[in-house]
Amino acid sequence: MAARPKVLSIVLAGGEGKRLMPLTMDRAKPAVPFGGTYRLIDYVLSNLVNAEMRQIAVLTQYKSHSLDRHISLTWRMSTMLGNFVTPVPAQQRLGPHWYQGSADAIYQSLNLILDDEPDYVVVFGADNIYRMDVKQMLDAHIEGGRACTVAAIRVPRSQASAFGVIDAGPDNKIEQFLEKPADPPGLVDDPNSSFASMGNYIFTTKALIEALTSDAELDGSRHDMGGDIIPSFVGSGDAQVYDFSSNEVPGSSDRDRAYWRDVGTIDAYHEAHMDLVSIDPVFNLYNLDWPIWTYPVQMPGAKFTLRGLSLDSIVSPGCIISGGSIETSVLSPNVRVAENSKVSRSVMLSNVRVGKNAEIRNAILDKNVVVPDGGKVGVNKADDLARGFTISDTGITVVGKGVKVLPV
Repeated sequence: MAARPKVLSIVLAGGEGKRLMPLTMDRAKPAVPFGGTYRLIDYVLSNLVNAEMRQIAVLTQYKSHSLDRHISLTWRMSTMLGNFVTPVPAQQRLGPHWYQGSADAIYQSLNLILDDEPDYVVVFGADNIYRMDVKQMLDAHIEGGRACTVAAIRVPRSQASAFGVIDAGPDNKIEQFLEKPADPPGLVDDPNSSFASMGNYIFTTKALIEALTSDAELDGSRHDMGGDIIPSFVGSGDAQVYDFSSNEVPGSSDRDRAYWRDVGTIDAYHEAHMDLVSIDPVFNLYNLDWPIWTYPVQMPGAKFTLRGLSLDSIVSPGCIISGGSIETSVLSPNVRVAENSKVSRSVMLSNVRVGKNAEIRNAILDKNVVVPDGGKVGVNKADDLARGFTISDTGITVVGKGVKVLPV
């Protein structure tokens, strides 16, 4: 039996996440809670671990305490078998400066690659929602014989201008890598669709080290994986595309197969939560053939008293709905909703408290928010703005961590 290739996975988790403010006011973007009991980073780590890629370094930088703590407490695997998930903070190994970009983050952490001596390096982002068998992408990378493979999702050509777009030939060789082009190229087998980069890459180790070293010496470079490193491989004819739609994940349905969402904005974050709660969800958290892993919440099950009601919602352990109603919403652990209060199309993070006769509509409440009796959030946008709340482009109201909602 042929020996399995040695793989080191690097997860880029140093992003500031400005477009997710105020959820990233006090935490790194990959540490933002998502889906009740999870953090954003749990999704990429689950995909790697489920695909038996269990040597993982997570590069952190921005406000990383809660992220480092979550990884250290949650992602413990058998060291006897050489498995690890380890947070790696910016260490200024090459001088007194922080990471200058995603490529510079890996360049400053080259010791991880040189010490581990992998055959291939997997480089994935930390803040997207999807399921993917990364082993299938690695097989495609090896079979294709090129030094770099870029995962891509099919999007309607009419919407592709919002993405980094890949122009690939019939042999999957990437001919061009275009940043938000006005006229995106169509696919060979589907002219009305385009390939959008997912920000997930696999490299042959020697070629990646050479590319990072060359890039570090370029004064005009942004030192960015998507903006500089990938175009360099494309320019040398050594990059290929991996079609995400060909990835077969155990337990997937026709509805949620090839689901991928970048939750980099408040609207996308809210919409992705709404994808979780329908009877036939667009993204199915309950696929136990390819589970999303996280730290198990040490709390009793959710409780509904005084005819408390929940429809089309996820209600996490520790929650008590005491005479209130929850509809099309996601509640993280230890949320309390009191009598005659209504919560609809909303996301409530841990320890939120909602008093009696309150109404929460089309809103995101960060942890420890308190809504007093009769309080309203998301009902009148003018009132929300007057109280200093953030309102997204589509009208989602966001209340920051620990805020006590004042009456209008």
